[in-house]
Amino acid sequence: MIQIKLPDGSVKEFPENSTALDVAQSIGERLANAVVAAEVDGTICDAFRPLKEISDSQEINLKLLTDRDPEALGVMRHSCAHIMARAVMRLWPGIQLAFGPTLPHGFYYDFGLEHTISEDDFPKIEEEMKKIIKEEEPFERFSLDRAEAVSFVNEMDQHSKAEHIETGLADHGQLSFYRQGEFVDLCRGPHIPNAGKVKAFKLLSIAGSYWKGDAGNKPLQRLYGTAWFSKKDMKKYLEQVEEAKRRDHRVLGKKLGLFQINPEVGQGLCLWLPKGATIRAVLEDFIKVELTRLGYQPVYSPHIGRVELYETSGHFPYYRDSQFAPLFGHDAGQLVDFWVRKLEEDDLSAEEEETFFKSSRVMNCDFEFPPGASREEKIQILKDWEHKHERYLLKPMNCPHHAEMYKAMPRSYRDLPVRLAEFGTVYRHEQTGELNGMLRVRGLTQDDAHIFCTPEQVEGEFKATLELVKFVLASVGLDNFRVQLSLREPGSDKYVGSEENWQHAEDSLRKVLESSGMSYSECEGEAAFYGPKADFMVSDCIGREWQLGTVQLDYNLPERFKLEYTGSDNQPHRPVMIHRAPFGSMERFTGMLIEHFAGAFPLWLAPEQIRVLPVSDKTLDYANEVAAQLRQNGFRISIDTRSSKVNAKIRDAQLELIPYMFIVGPKEAEQTAVAVRDRIDGDLGPMPLTDAIAKLKQEADQRLVRQVVESTFSGIEGQTEKANEY
Repeated sequence: MIQIKLPDGSVKEFPENSTALDVAQSIGERLANAVVAAEVDGTICDAFRPLKEISDSQEINLKLLTDRDPEALGVMRHSCAHIMARAVMRLWPGIQLAFGPTLPHGFYYDFGLEHTISEDDFPKIEEEMKKIIKEEEPFERFSLDRAEAVSFVNEMDQHSKAEHIETGLADHGQLSFYRQGEFVDLCRGPHIPNAGKVKAFKLLSIAGSYWKGDAGNKPLQRLYGTAWFSKKDMKKYLEQVEEAKRRDHRVLGKKLGLFQINPEVGQGLCLWLPKGATIRAVLEDFIKVELTRLGYQPVYSPHIGRVELYETSGHFPYYRDSQFAPLFGHDAGQLVDFWVRKLEEDDLSAEEEETFFKSSRVMNCDFEFPPGASREEKIQILKDWEHKHERYLLKPMNCPHHAEMYKAMPRSYRDLPVRLAEFGTVYRHEQTGELNGMLRVRGLTQDDAHIFCTPEQVEGEFKATLELVKFVLASVGLDNFRVQLSLREPGSDKYVGSEENWQHAEDSLRKVLESSGMSYSECEGEAAFYGPKADFMVSDCIGREWQLGTVQLDYNLPERFKLEYTGSDNQPHRPVMIHRAPFGSMERFTGMLIEHFAGAFPLWLAPEQIRVLPVSDKTLDYANEVAAQLRQNGFRISIDTRSSKVNAKIRDAQLELIPYMFIVGPKEAEQTAVAVRDRIDGDLGPMPLTDAIAKLKQEADQRLVRQVVESTFSGIEGQTEKANEY
């Protein structure tokens, strides 16, 4: 018998091979029919799998998951991805299966097949999926050892899966599979008991992809879909999708003349047009005032730096795959760099090495290998040659530069904290398929700052940075957010620094968040490689969540750069480093705001705040007087001098989302007044010019946010992205 502990604290005994469904059945038929999955000792699992296979605890903690539990939604969606793959395979036999993970609001599956799927195929795929769901066939799990698994998938002609078992899953002795009818897939699971649990689904889009996300691998087709436990929830989500399309910053950015991505300049490189640049400048000026008040000092750093600088910090080679290739002072630099990488990977034949060596002679390299040199000796000789010649990297991060600025002069404990701030542009070589307007770019400007402080100052400084992020978000009306405490992944070797430093940093962040009264959730595996961080996950007006501001605590880079200050004991000490960026990046923050406001920015942030509309040429002189006074009061304005009728001018200003219009005719000129029209509330009637200016100045100075296009969609709670290993 096994001991099962239920959420109400009760403990019951069940036969050795019992499943979560058996436990549910013992409670009641209705509950058993409602169970979708199970949570066993904190892990989401199949409800139909024997509990002793999942946990060897003396007392197994069990929670039965139904369609009321957010965790169950991800399980159902993963099963729907299998149902979709099965339907596609029925329609086009012989396809190669790749991966089919869940997403925050849906799922996708990658396929290799000769037929090019289009949206015209969606109805017949969906019809086939409906047939599968109606049959309510069960999902069945079975396991094979490595050799059997490779043989099994090869027999099914799923050679991509065989390659993945032999390489990506090389450390797995046993592999799990799931069968549903004639469809079998290598999969970690978990899955729903049967296909009938899927109540509502829809295919959304098709896109190109590559095997394992590498553009050097074979191309695949990626089919996206969504699934829900009720048609009502799906309807709400599809409304959100349509609302998001209307707010697409790429469409609005072009329509409103805010920014441009020009292939002649380069994919992922944003051109800020005058109106978009104005928004950015206003945001920058706004936060610079706060930074000055808080004691930050402005600095500037170059767009490139020596590779050695980033080797010291760990950004190179840690982030090498997402960086642009280094720039070399010697013509053979790229050759030698590639040679080193091939040797480090132990992926170089004698013939290939001979080719490298001959090429290096042609390019006047002055190194020699001693007779019988080992691979390690060759790597060191080549690296020594690299270090003798200049190697530069497009700046991936600002922090190494700021660390060197701190190091530029002696520091006393009396000087700390030192707060260095910069709007620094950094570069990431993102994959082409991952680029997305301003939201995912290759050149991004961070509102970056680094605080160097004593250990005793950490909590006060960290709390102040959290308050700064909250202040910035409140200024644009983003008050719906949660804080994610991003921690190390236990047992992972991808982080630098001592266990003691990491534990100290994580404990300090928890203490500050708890003392500040801010609710937060912990997320393992999301920390920066040098330290834990608090990420602000912000929800926009249609319920979508964005990661914007971040604050990071770092005990490791000061160690790597050997930063010091002289303490009160006249001895050298290591400072602690806090990284913080309230906006995150100017590109992502602005792109998010375009979608949040649907292009209709509040008065203080609008690129054009007021448009003066003369009724006719007779009042053009007075319109210019009004414009002059507005400019003197700091407003960004224009005058519509066209001979069009005033109603046409109003319509155009409304379409361009100008917050206010000042309409001037003979009567307004005579009374030194303006007829005010609000983009939101319409005509406000005539008022003296001085009163109108005072009213708008107060609104701008208070940074009042008046949303033009609000959605009633509240979002879907409890959704997080799942990573499916295979």
